[in-house]
Amino acid sequence: MDSFDAIFNRRSIRKYETKAVEEEKINKLLKAAMYAPNANDTQAWQFIVINDRNILDAITKIHPYAKMLEKAPLAILVCGDKRLEKTEAYLNTNCSAATQNLLLAAYSLDLGSVWLGIYPREPRMKGLSELLNLPENLVPISLVAIGYPAEKTAIPERFKQEKIHYNKY
Repeated sequence: MDSFDAIFNRRSIRKYETKAVEEEKINKLLKAAMYAPNANDTQAWQFIVINDRNILDAITKIHPYAKMLEKAPLAILVCGDKRLEKTEAYLNTNCSAATQNLLLAAYSLDLGSVWLGIYPREPRMKGLSELLNLPENLVPISLVAIGYPAEKTAIPERFKQEKIHYNKY
């Protein structure tokens, strides 16, 4: 698949078929996430693969915009590891790059996905940390719902020439 195809056509998908995501695809998603660029090459991330229906349902009580998890067969929580990266701001930046790779890889594998923001929302961070038994060194950054898409969404034009500035604003 062409990189531009994935960048321009990937959409946030919130409706999923009941079909489980195969282990091989999950591993490809995680590998893509781990190939993301990151400051100082710390690779200060950890990934929690969630496919337990009870846990997915429990997350909907923690995150106000996670209703799609009631149908999604899979979610991946991207966490920053403070043991590996001392600058917390880089945790967010690095994990965001990993999350973007995860989203693009999902599209490339004919999967639908949507990014659910966690960091810096304290109630979401605390709730997920408690639910998933995260050690204190892990900061939950983003959650990606994943599954086979049961919807097709429009692709709006996002290129806006007026947002481009050369050399100075």
